[in-house]
Amino acid sequence: MTQFRILLAEDDRNLGMILKAFLDSKGYLTALCMNGEEAWNQFLANDFDLCITDIMMPVMDGLTLAKRIKETNPMLPVLFLTAKKEQDDILEGFGVGAEDYITKPFSMDELLARVKVWQRWSSYVQVQSQPSVFHLGGFTFDAPRHLLAKDNDQHKLTSKESDLLLLLCENMGNTLERSKALQQIWGEESYLNARSMDVYITKLRKYFKDDPEVDIQNVHGVGFKLVVR
Repeated sequence: MTQFRILLAEDDRNLGMILKAFLDSKGYLTALCMNGEEAWNQFLANDFDLCITDIMMPVMDGLTLAKRIKETNPMLPVLFLTAKKEQDDILEGFGVGAEDYITKPFSMDELLARVKVWQRWSSYVQVQSQPSVFHLGGFTFDAPRHLLAKDNDQHKLTSKESDLLLLLCENMGNTLERSKALQQIWGEESYLNARSMDVYITKLRKYFKDDPEVDIQNVHGVGFKLVVR
């Protein structure tokens, strides 16, 4: 599973390093920036799932950073770290598009709880934005219903067949790594799970064997690739 990526902007170096170390220890990939301009450049160069930013910073403040981010990527959640408790400042933050704020001093447990909320939100948005029906040569794959259909012929796939075909579709034209498929569908990498996955790949190939436009290729030592011509 891809790590949840956090853009952290905090001009207090000691606090910033503590926050980064804490978030990294919880499995998040955290990029620490010392001011808004540095954070803006990081945002332009990389993909992030959440921005956590102080408001009062040199070079570019957090409000300006949030406004620029929202103009470029409205779907990226922004959480303000602020020592300001006045209602007007909080409202100004929401006015530029921020979704959340936490007032200094705060507990690490509270910060982690808020990060987890936005992680769940991000996962939900990604699932909702992904297509659920795929056209593969002469076939139509309806992932939610586990149906693979061609003309009047329908195959009701098992859960693992459907999950594996969905991963191949989501990576169509690119290599689906064996380790990724094993982790996401079987929960762990093991010899028995790997052999089981090979059996399901064989089953999927049989469904497409009479359609020359669809090919599930072996990528030696790496994984599989779904190619639709």
